Amino acid sequence: MPSGVGQVGRVVPIRREEPAPVRVVVADDHPVVRAGLRALIANADGMTVVGESAAGRDAVRETLLHRPDVLVTDMRRGCPDSLAVIRDVARSVTGVGVLVFTMVDDDRSVVAAIRAGARGYVVKCAPREDVLHAVRGVAAGGAVFGSRIADRLADLVSGSAGRPSVPFPQLTARERQVLDLIAAGAPNSAVARRLQLAPKTVGNHVSAIFNKLQVGGRAEAIVRARDAGLGALSA
Repeated sequence: MPSGVGQVGRVVPIRREEPAPVRVVVADDHPVVRAGLRALIANADGMTVVGESAAGRDAVRETLLHRPDVLVTDMRRGCPDSLAVIRDVARSVTGVGVLVFTMVDDDRSVVAAIRAGARGYVVKCAPREDVLHAVRGVAAGGAVFGSRIADRLADLVSGSAGRPSVPFPQLTARERQVLDLIAAGAPNSAVARRLQLAPKTVGNHVSAIFNKLQVGGRAEAIVRARDAGLGALSA
């Protein structure tokens, strides 16, 4: 019988390439939160944590160093640096999706994060499966938002979700005047002259404004006011 005739051929198994794991950098100021996220992601199929840091500028450096698929970062209310991190990574680190993982879910913060370049937004009380789904979705190039946010997202982005006719309706008309001047860069003394008020009265108005807006100081109040369109007046 000729060689090879009637012989059963040898079956060579086809080796399938496993997809590369999703590479993640975790950034949060709280070590316990970072440890929890690291464990959650590391134990999930097809994911690996390649770096971690505190939030803020350290997160940008860690992202530049490792070039992950996803940066999972915290965002604090009224903290311009949080938005700067999102903006810098989205603009300067090609191929990295930013997923915000935060306790903050007010409308203003969600819209600000999206406009800064975040592709996902999940609150820290979300189920584990939702967090992992968001990481995978952002890594795949999608936009993923937690269930508490998704239902109102379209209205938030379009700006139609109950937008008040005046900014900061919790303020009195006089307090809005004071805030408008502060946002334009006027010190309290200039506000007093402009509105013909006693300096002590202006100080009282400023304290009331900070309390009602729940801000930590003048800089944060200015950021909030300018974001709402105030500050166009000449000081």
